[in-house]
Amino acid sequence: MTSTNNNKKLIRITTVPMALRYLLPGQMKFMQQNGFNVIMISADGPELNDVIKNEACRHIVVPMTRKITPWQDLKCLIRLIKIFRKEKPDIVHTHTPKAGLLGMMAAKFAGVKVRIHTVAGMPLMVEKGAKLKLLKFIEKLTYSAAGHVWPNSYSLYQYITDHQFTSKQKLSIIGKGSTNGININRFSTAALDENIIKQVKDSINYSPENIYLLCIGRLVADKGIVELVNVFIALQKKHATLKLILVGDFEGELDPLPATVLEQIQTNNNIIHIKWTQQVEYFMHIADYFVFPSHREGFPNVLLQAGAMQLPVICSRIAGNVDIVSDKQTGLIFETANEQQMEELIEFAISNPAVMQTMSAALVEIIKKDFQRENIWQNILSTYKSLLHLNN
Repeated sequence: MTSTNNNKKLIRITTVPMALRYLLPGQMKFMQQNGFNVIMISADGPELNDVIKNEACRHIVVPMTRKITPWQDLKCLIRLIKIFRKEKPDIVHTHTPKAGLLGMMAAKFAGVKVRIHTVAGMPLMVEKGAKLKLLKFIEKLTYSAAGHVWPNSYSLYQYITDHQFTSKQKLSIIGKGSTNGININRFSTAALDENIIKQVKDSINYSPENIYLLCIGRLVADKGIVELVNVFIALQKKHATLKLILVGDFEGELDPLPATVLEQIQTNNNIIHIKWTQQVEYFMHIADYFVFPSHREGFPNVLLQAGAMQLPVICSRIAGNVDIVSDKQTGLIFETANEQQMEELIEFAISNPAVMQTMSAALVEIIKKDFQRENIWQNILSTYKSLLHLNN
């Protein structure tokens, strides 16, 4: 443990504990072990006990919402200002849109010197009309309150500068991108448990005769699930052994799927729906191709995970995806929401498994070189120290 930053207080904020649990696992504990007094802040939620146990850091509940709720937001803003004035943090570092807006504004009001907001995807990228204008205003407000803005991919950096959300002086990228990197030791075929492989295979009635497409993530329109299901239905007619595994939960409130798509997922015998699980690497191991048709991302961990598991990738051409996958070199890329292109590329993959394996072998080498978790953590730690003018 470094003595130079002992007693320096770091507050990390996400809107809900799910983000602490799945986007940043291990990072708060690492900072605590390296001399920071770390406090986590989020709303309450089912993941909270796991987060506190795994990170071994203090946590304060502030009931933030993921929706636009002005009265509740104001109450949370006041609560955060009071917390910051009491705790006197050296750094406040926020993630996710609502936590970013409230956390950065509160930190500025409370006089916190080092205010960092990580941008890991922007909902406004898929909005239109009045809501787009509102979200652009909120984004600019967040960045103006922040002292430092960290897009987690080069594509996001470009998007932010192209739309002039803030000055380039505030912007920087940690390493080659990513918010938390990837645990190479976990996402490795060598680390898999044979008993769990068997259980997962049994859970989907696995047969080596079948071809399995896999998609992991929230089952919402923003993730391209509508197009994926439509394409799968078309491909089914040509490939009797084709199966689609969807791992993730539905979100009926924020971004529901159309009733027709929901019905297909629930009634089509060749579509296998698995609720969110901590065993995603096992599904990646038994699948043949990873299809990721999302409409917007920051820097998708799931692509790093699939790549590390040497699962061939077919994904949409969006910010984040294109920072990980190079078309026809380390995977295949189709234009966002273009069902015809997606279908053609999946057809190509099915017909050319050896070509796809060559691409996946190239991708795993890049991931090992640039995106190992410990390297990202060390980069963030060094940046914190630099901002606080501490000796490394």
